[in-house]
Amino acid sequence: MSAIEKHTIAVLVDNEPGVLARVIGLFSGRGYNIESLTVAEVDRANNLSRITVVTSGTPMIIVQIKAQLSRLVPIHTVRDLTDEGPHVERELALIKVVGTGEKRIESLRLADIFRARVVDSTIDSFVFEMTGSTEKLNAFINLMEPLGLADVSRTGVVAISRGSAKF
Repeated sequence: MSAIEKHTIAVLVDNEPGVLARVIGLFSGRGYNIESLTVAEVDRANNLSRITVVTSGTPMIIVQIKAQLSRLVPIHTVRDLTDEGPHVERELALIKVVGTGEKRIESLRLADIFRARVVDSTIDSFVFEMTGSTEKLNAFINLMEPLGLADVSRTGVVAISRGSAKF
């Protein structure tokens, strides 16, 4: 049996109603997992949006996903950034930590090490803003759990190829 691989796929689509539903429908209808999904307009003049999907599966499943995405009507381009080579991936998270005394001091110390910014503060809580790889965010969140982790909101992965290549 082939190993399960994680892939980041960037899809350039027309920015119109129903496109995201069709893409998600393709995944759910075939039982493919979506680990992360982000969507935003990237070219207002040409009315284009970029959907970034992080998914996992065997190499055969990944090939099927890309082929089926390519056949959807409002899709212009499908790029597997994982296969194409060097790319940059980032995710943004807001992390709320509630605590006082030593736990509060320790959460600030760790935030400094991880380069998380305090974007809100009360007498007994902080909201940290952090950008980085999914692994970095997971590590910080795991360290915050014993210190009073109260809530987390994440954007999902955004990615772009390195170098001079255009979408």
